[in-house]
Amino acid sequence: MKSKSVNYSEVIMSNVMLPQHANPSGNVHGGEIMKLMDSAAGVVARRHARTNVVTARVDKLEFHHPIHIGNVVTCYGKLSFVGRSSMEVSVTVTVEDVSKDEPAKTALTSFFTLVALDENGKPQQVPSLELSNEEERRLFEDGQQRYLAYKQLGKKASDIR
Repeated sequence: MKSKSVNYSEVIMSNVMLPQHANPSGNVHGGEIMKLMDSAAGVVARRHARTNVVTARVDKLEFHHPIHIGNVVTCYGKLSFVGRSSMEVSVTVTVEDVSKDEPAKTALTSFFTLVALDENGKPQQVPSLELSNEEERRLFEDGQQRYLAYKQLGKKASDIR
């Protein structure tokens, strides 16, 4: 199975936030943004694996800046770590008030872990990840540490049962 570069599967997706995305005060629901982030992560993982993928975990979801009706939200997704069948996708969301001449601000960040599935719904091996610069190597190492920490937590939980 041939490895693939990080930029092979990265995605940028934008949406305008409308009244149906918000509460009566005009603040966009966090769940609406999480849904957009999950969609972006899914595209990245599916591009990399070229098979069905499912979200297994959302890690370190952090809200940095509010989002309001009329704002343009952009999700930037890229692979940060790839295991045998799992893929960690780093998703950053920016928010822009297009009525003002100001740069977009980082609104949310998170890591989504998705698993590739075969036609029987079983985990399927995915291509390895080509790392081409220091930032990609650092993200990969950080993702690998999260992956190993969660595997260790899973072992401890199964020991308790």
